[in-house]
Amino acid sequence: MKVLVTGAAGYLGSTLVGRLLERGWSVTAVDNLRFGQHSLFGYCGHKNFSFERGDIRNFQTMGRLIREHDVLVPLAAIVGAPACAKDPELAHQTNYDAYVWLTTNISKEQIVIFPTTNSGYGVGAPDELCTEDSPLRPISEYGRHKVEIEKMFLSVGNAITFRLATVFGMSPRMRLDLLVNDFVYRAVKEGVLVLFEEHFRRNFIHVRDVASAFMFGIEHCDQMRGLPFNVGLSSANMTKRELAEKIKEFVPNLYIHSAAIGEDPDKRDYLVSNERIESLGWKAKHSLGDGIRELICGYSMFGDGQFTNLI
Repeated sequence: MKVLVTGAAGYLGSTLVGRLLERGWSVTAVDNLRFGQHSLFGYCGHKNFSFERGDIRNFQTMGRLIREHDVLVPLAAIVGAPACAKDPELAHQTNYDAYVWLTTNISKEQIVIFPTTNSGYGVGAPDELCTEDSPLRPISEYGRHKVEIEKMFLSVGNAITFRLATVFGMSPRMRLDLLVNDFVYRAVKEGVLVLFEEHFRRNFIHVRDVASAFMFGIEHCDQMRGLPFNVGLSSANMTKRELAEKIKEFVPNLYIHSAAIGEDPDKRDYLVSNERIESLGWKAKHSLGDGIRELICGYSMFGDGQFTNLI
């Protein structure tokens, strides 16, 4: 099996590449390394690993690479609302234009695993779980692009889309702008969490569980192709206040302040059902506590300002 992973040096890609190689598959990693990351160095000695420095907006390069592979995992993106707002033109070219081209240049014999996001649900109904059949009401431009591209991939018929919960955990290419990672960092380094609109709800998932879901999708593509799947940790549907209280179990001196004035610019608020993929036999294995514990350990190894999704 020959697998092409774009954005391979990123937070998820640098974790996924290792799993693919462990499985015995041949992996071509593509990344433009715009953050100067070194997250793939550990794979250079593997006989089934190759790297190509490139950009998914280069259609000549991508056309050549696509033809050489059985499976495509397109992770390259300008991720999150702040990064997209900083350079809207780059975000549109990367997150939308390049993917529109991609959906029209893959063959029906290939397998595509496309990650989208729970953020497509926007604001869910109170006390109701969002399923794959729930209305999609993305709030951000990033979320709208993901929703539109998901529809295009699913219409092709050979793609599986994963609506990922908010990811957490340590990775070779670390990110601090994800909610759990950010909260734990502030708890460890500052000892204080200030919560705006603490009732907002999210589902969460460990980065290694996301990688395992991608592996599961490749191995069970005949059952799953043409469908979207929520991918999250079902025991981690919780509010920001509940997340903060969970972190306090590991950082006892943490002070949690509920801000009566002010608001969170991120208005996402939803609970998510992961029943569709769990009914096929996949289930997240890493608990929220596992992730908090490893993040505390990881944060003891680096200083301020090293990891960001903005440059």
